[in-house]
Amino acid sequence: MKYGNHLLGVFLFFLLACQQHAAGVKNKSGDSLTIRQQYAESAVLDGKAAIAKMVVDPGMEVQLVAAEPLVFVPVAMTFDHLGRMWVVEMTGYMPDTLGTGEEVANGKIVILEDTNKDGVVDSRKIFLDSLVLPRAICLVENGLLVAEPPRLWYVTIEEGDRAGKKTLVDDQYAAGGNVEHQPNGLLRAMDNWIYSAKSDVRYRKAGNKWLKEPTHFRGQWGISQDDMGRLFYNNNSENLIGDYFSPGLGHANTQQRRVSGYDENIVPDNRVYPIRPTPGVNRGYIKGILDDSLRLVNFTAACGPLVYRGNLLGKTYTGNAFVAEPSANLIKRNILKDSGYLVTGRQAYQGREFLASKDERFRPVSMYNGPDGALYILDMYRGIIQHKTYLTGYLKNEIKDRQLTTPLNCGRIYRIVPKGNSPRILPIPIVPEKLMALLDHPDGAISDMAQQLIIDHHFTILVPSLKERLRHTDHLTGLIHTLWTLEGLGALQAEDLLPLLHMQLPAIKQVALWTIPSIATPENIGRITAELLPMVKDTDVAPSLALLLPVISKLQPATGKQLEELLVHSYAQNRYVADAAINNAQGREQALLTSIRRWNNDSTLVIRKRLDKILKDISSRRQSKMDEALFKQYPRGSMLFKTICQTCHGADGEGIQSLAPPLNQSQLVTGPKERLIKIILYGLTGPVEVNGKVYKSPEINGDMPGIASNDEFSDADIAQAISFIRSAWSNRAEKVTEKDVQQVRAQYKTRLKPFTAAELK
Repeated sequence: MKYGNHLLGVFLFFLLACQQHAAGVKNKSGDSLTIRQQYAESAVLDGKAAIAKMVVDPGMEVQLVAAEPLVFVPVAMTFDHLGRMWVVEMTGYMPDTLGTGEEVANGKIVILEDTNKDGVVDSRKIFLDSLVLPRAICLVENGLLVAEPPRLWYVTIEEGDRAGKKTLVDDQYAAGGNVEHQPNGLLRAMDNWIYSAKSDVRYRKAGNKWLKEPTHFRGQWGISQDDMGRLFYNNNSENLIGDYFSPGLGHANTQQRRVSGYDENIVPDNRVYPIRPTPGVNRGYIKGILDDSLRLVNFTAACGPLVYRGNLLGKTYTGNAFVAEPSANLIKRNILKDSGYLVTGRQAYQGREFLASKDERFRPVSMYNGPDGALYILDMYRGIIQHKTYLTGYLKNEIKDRQLTTPLNCGRIYRIVPKGNSPRILPIPIVPEKLMALLDHPDGAISDMAQQLIIDHHFTILVPSLKERLRHTDHLTGLIHTLWTLEGLGALQAEDLLPLLHMQLPAIKQVALWTIPSIATPENIGRITAELLPMVKDTDVAPSLALLLPVISKLQPATGKQLEELLVHSYAQNRYVADAAINNAQGREQALLTSIRRWNNDSTLVIRKRLDKILKDISSRRQSKMDEALFKQYPRGSMLFKTICQTCHGADGEGIQSLAPPLNQSQLVTGPKERLIKIILYGLTGPVEVNGKVYKSPEINGDMPGIASNDEFSDADIAQAISFIRSAWSNRAEKVTEKDVQQVRAQYKTRLKPFTAAELK
């Protein structure tokens, strides 16, 4: 039954709004109906007029760098050494509320250039076209990585910026899922690996081969790094999530679902402060999503996080984390602080934002550090930002009422600079000595690029100078870049690290430890381990030391065992060391627990409790293998599961940290079939209990959207998907039929809002 756009739905929304907001409640703009009348239209503005609708931090200004017809629907970009912008245009995204034509190959990778150096783009060159929903790029050596779901390509750049040979790097880069839940980002991190958001793998070019390795699962849309190379990301409901340690460590035990120090909630405050009513959010009909002035209360589309590593805005902004919220037309500023090896954060302001717009079509989705020190913003500039998979009937009405479907041919790139400032991007010369000097540059975009260019051009002539540079500690970030540059050139040796392990700065000792896996040869490790054992007493680096256990244990089992015992006995109550030790114990978790019991039988020890939990999980998963016959029995259902459910709940049905609870052995799944049908159709909000554990925001997304308004899937498809889930892994529950789904639809045909756990009982 289709009901999303008929008048009854509109009337019911107004009725619901009146119930949610007490009669007579007023604010400075009037009641909600008056507010709606005031914002009934959503004008399409040109770039300069759009800037006039923005309010930015005092002392800052927004400058227009590019707009249509030079750029359309930008979603990702990168700078090259000439200062040009390589931009991904996702032209095919949501042409209307049905997603009609999303499969059309009209996406592009374009090169934008400011040829007259006035700070505004005046040249557009198409590098690649005829792409279907491209989403990420990364410059590597003489080519470009391009993510075009489900594939990841490497395309060489020929003379004249022509696309050359096209090599398939990974045919499963973005397999399954939907546009909102597929890998993206392709961040070339400080450790010389390329990481993506919404992904658990990383990539690296080694000669003519591409390496692919497992890593931690991270984020949803957008990924960034700080000056230590730690990664930061988020999901649509959480402000900022991130890692405390090197992204390349802590994933040795495939049985371990989560390792402390990764996927940590950095800024738990998810409040947002729009400067205009924002009724056009997907779940705006739910009580508490909008306030009495119809403004979004908390993040619902957080994306594109950026750790600002520039010098132009001033020291108070350096190291801050900025997060985009396109549904509320704003960008948030967060202040980060190192507390030992932890990273904590808070919102910079209460009651206002770093940048907010009164223009409903301002849709910031990605941010970047510019080589000029400015903060760059990609604005899709469009009405529809929500993908069809989860588009509610309520939002369909909002889009229709204010004619938000068109135009589709807009796009903006802005930069934020101090007022009156007109910075210029200067080309970076490909000269070894000059590149080495730029490793100390105060702008992260330039120091990162200098490291990458040295490695891409194989400037091994710099190795002696780089090794000498390690002796000087006057510039912390430059020292870290030097370490990873030597690693990228294959020239880092044990003797280079040993002096750094004795330095007073914990950050240097940590990063030196993080490079050890790259030089872990039998010859090198023997020289290093003698220095590591005394470091157990250093509380600042103990977790990083523990994360190296898999590397050391593989090459020197006896030393690895000794180091593990020292760390476990010294930090049995430290969850970061405990999880790192468990990460080293794949296949011998029970033996490690037995060993700990002999040493200390206190059941309250953190490491003891965490081992008990992982052993229980392992036992459960052994009994929960997916029956491959289900895919043949429920072909449409399994496809729908992969497209919608798997992206948050995991392919193994065990849930994904920060996103959603388990489906496997969940009473919400295996209980009465009508209950699960309600959840799938209309969604679920608020805390839920699964297997004795309460899941609530911010640990997971606060709400699960329903798909009742999605015309792409029939009731038969939905019945198959529910039957598939109720039969998968260790679930054994009654099959669901198309008629069952239709009956629930008929019973709740006027329902707009998701169910709560209390209602389902």
